[in-house]
Amino acid sequence: MKKGAAAPITLTVPEAGKLYFGLSRNGAYDAARRGEIPTVRIGKLLRVPVRALERMLDEAGKAA
Repeated sequence: MKKGAAAPITLTVPEAGKLYFGLSRNGAYDAARRGEIPTVRIGKLLRVPVRALERMLDEAGKAA
C-alpha cells in the first residue's frame, strides 16, 4: 500500500484468506466457494469486501 493511501475496501480471495485466516491460495478459494468467506463478483473478478468479512467475524465472535 502506498504511503498515506486509505486501506482497501476489497481484497482478492487469496489476500483475505492469508491475512485473516492464514490460508493458502487454494484453501482461500475453497472457503469462498463454501460461503465461509464473503465475496462479490465484478465481471470476472472475485473480490472480498473487507467490511462484510469483518462484520462476519464480529458476529462469529459474539455467537461463540
